[in-house]
Amino acid sequence: MNVEDVFEIAKERNALAEHEVKSLLRDYGIPVPNFMVVNSPEDVESITLKFPVVVKASSPNILHKTDVGAVRLNVKDIEELKTVVKEFKEKFKDAKILIEEMEDKNLEVIVGVINDATFGPAIMFGLGGIFVEVLRDVTFRVVPITRADAEDMLKEIKGAKLLEGFRGIKVDREALVKILLRVSDLAQELEPVIDQLDLNPIFLKESGAVVVDAKMLLRRPK
Repeated sequence: MNVEDVFEIAKERNALAEHEVKSLLRDYGIPVPNFMVVNSPEDVESITLKFPVVVKASSPNILHKTDVGAVRLNVKDIEELKTVVKEFKEKFKDAKILIEEMEDKNLEVIVGVINDATFGPAIMFGLGGIFVEVLRDVTFRVVPITRADAEDMLKEIKGAKLLEGFRGIKVDREALVKILLRVSDLAQELEPVIDQLDLNPIFLKESGAVVVDAKMLLRRPK
């Protein structure tokens, strides 16, 4: 999945499926879990992913997967995987099946993009989980951003101490800065067609970071 692909898709529909978003992110050097996409239980015979895995129904028409039971966590072996894939294909007939390696949960952050009618694309950063849902602990910049902008964004949120080693929490700030800069590049290149991007959660680790869930809404190019 590349920029040209997204422009073509935006002519036909208003969202990417999650596997498409993650393929695009990977193309931009934004870390995502190891994954594969299948269409049938037989396809998993060639799986090279490490168990346990996550199984998701991936479709541009299913943006809130947990609401409709389109996510299964902690699938432990290939027999269980075949059963879940068969169940999902029967329930979500038009969806691809996304299989991902489980990631160890860590400090959750969120990075997003909103394409404002006046200012153009703006990048958002904040702590994930209850921090974004309840406290709305987020900060914004109009893209493109510089490294200095990205580093300032990390300092501006109320929970900034959690990114600075508070109570022994160790996180890779540099990995997060790189994600912000690469999302800024993505948003700038896709400005005519991107409406919203939601990377939530991103697990920020002692070494590295990984985008666990991703959504992208599109608008028709003029």
